[in-house]
Amino acid sequence: MSGAGPTSQEYRDGLAAYCAAVRDTAAGRDTDELRLEIQFECLRDWSQLHSLEEVKAWFLEQRRLCKMTLEDIPLAECRGWYFDSESGWLRHESGEFFFVQGLRVRQTETREIGEKGWDQPILTQVGYDGGILGILRKRFDGVPHYLIEAKAEPGNYERVQLSPTVQATFSNLRRAHGGRKPIFAEFFEQPEANGATVLYRQWLSEDGGRLHRKRNLGMLVEVPEEIQVDLPATFIWLSLWQIKACLGENAWVNPHVRGIIAHL
Repeated sequence: MSGAGPTSQEYRDGLAAYCAAVRDTAAGRDTDELRLEIQFECLRDWSQLHSLEEVKAWFLEQRRLCKMTLEDIPLAECRGWYFDSESGWLRHESGEFFFVQGLRVRQTETREIGEKGWDQPILTQVGYDGGILGILRKRFDGVPHYLIEAKAEPGNYERVQLSPTVQATFSNLRRAHGGRKPIFAEFFEQPEANGATVLYRQWLSEDGGRLHRKRNLGMLVEVPEEIQVDLPATFIWLSLWQIKACLGENAWVNPHVRGIIAHL
């Protein structure tokens, strides 16, 4: 880390003072330790690894290095996808992932269109089972950091965005695509067996205007400081303050990261 950032001792001393001050008030007397620590993490950049300037430079470099290319093609030319002759819906040949179906929406008096309703296509997850959106938390010299990926998705603005440690449907976790299993998935599928502690686990809703009854399992999981986690170049440990600072940039942070940290 370049520059003279805060030390871990300053973090511990400041956290103790903050917790004592909050618990000395009527409103904060019964606040749990995790809530207080997360509040304290947001007050300044406590990172023991990177400055915010280094984080920004790393992210822009990941965008520059991304080799993913995109080409608009007709739906009928999508490899591995077909139109179901019975339903008329667009499906994947594996029977997994999602399908594109039509909806006829009625009794819409509360919407802008009024009573007449509308028809639309919508994406439906096979089995409605969603996926896992998980962020890994780990302390460095006692200071919490969060594992974030600079992940490329075909529909992303500028292709690469800051994304959770694991962002995968259960179809991907079952390797229905025939490729590799998402890295770090074991910490979220079997956290206790891998020495991790679940700090948050709840189903999170998705955009119902384009995703049919879609939800994902949001998770925050902490691994002990002594566990070695080897990172590919597209991953980085960020402080919570740094993640929130990146929200001030133009579409750097994806909605799944925002959804998970919203409860913090």
